[in-house]
Amino acid sequence: MRSVFLPLVLCALCLPVTVRAEGILLVTPVEVTDWKAVHGRVEAKDTIPARARLGGTLVGLEVVEGDHVQAGQVLGRIVDEKLDFQIGAIDAQLQALGAQLENAEAELKRGEELLSRGVTTAQRLDALRTQVDVVKGQIEAQRAQRQVIEQQAAEGRVLAPISGRVLDVPVAVGAVVMPGEVVATIGGGGVFLRLAVPERHAGQMREGDEIAIETEGGAAKGTLAKVYPQIENGRVVADVEVSGLDDAFVDARVLVRLPLNRRAAILVPAALLQTRSGLDFLWIERDGTRMERAVVPGARSMVDGVEMVEIVTGLHGGETVVSHEQ
Repeated sequence: MRSVFLPLVLCALCLPVTVRAEGILLVTPVEVTDWKAVHGRVEAKDTIPARARLGGTLVGLEVVEGDHVQAGQVLGRIVDEKLDFQIGAIDAQLQALGAQLENAEAELKRGEELLSRGVTTAQRLDALRTQVDVVKGQIEAQRAQRQVIEQQAAEGRVLAPISGRVLDVPVAVGAVVMPGEVVATIGGGGVFLRLAVPERHAGQMREGDEIAIETEGGAAKGTLAKVYPQIENGRVVADVEVSGLDDAFVDARVLVRLPLNRRAAILVPAALLQTRSGLDFLWIERDGTRMERAVVPGARSMVDGVEMVEIVTGLHGGETVVSHEQ
């Protein structure tokens, strides 16, 4: 029985192979890609901490790790009791200034009546008006100061900087926090894969390369989106864009295969390979004579549903391989 699928396989691979007859083929080296298996980490595109804008005691915490939040959502509340005392002191000053204003306005009214009778002078009336304006200015200053303190108290609400998922909550209710301290970390904007590859491969990585990914849901493909120029701890960092990547766990490890080298290789269908006594053989035709030759096979791969095997040694380009069943 002749192997009728050989010409179809070679055409699918776009190999420069000359088919002389059914089951007889002339092989030539083809370009193959060497893949390196590494692990990538699932990371959020935007990881932003929600920080405390006010120092004080954390009296409320509305989220836990894993919660989904919207931008501007209240995550917690911080209270500084000193602000209440300051507001109380300002309110007392406003009451005192209010009484002073009533007295100054009464004095101004009496001064206007006395001036109309010619009893007092215009200079004295101007002084009374100035005193009223000064008290009014003091009242406005205290009200503005009260608004400042009220704003400081309102800043005790810790807001989500972006929409996303809560990745970390490093504090607990009752903790004393300082201005700028992280209350929660939010990850949003989608997820991507981040790789750390040994620096010896840095020159072989190109943005736009197709990346093979193995996930729990099966094989997937991604694109090498960015290769960072700084090498850290002997490794080059790169980002991979993957559509539909599972974001259930951030920092989860995913097996990734990178195309790091292209070289010439000889591929033949695995069905042509015979194994006896631990050795592998192919049938070769030369000058009308068929002979069996020992070869060393390499990696196997599937091409259009056909299993192909790389011949490492024992076969050269330009030789004719035939089916052993002919």
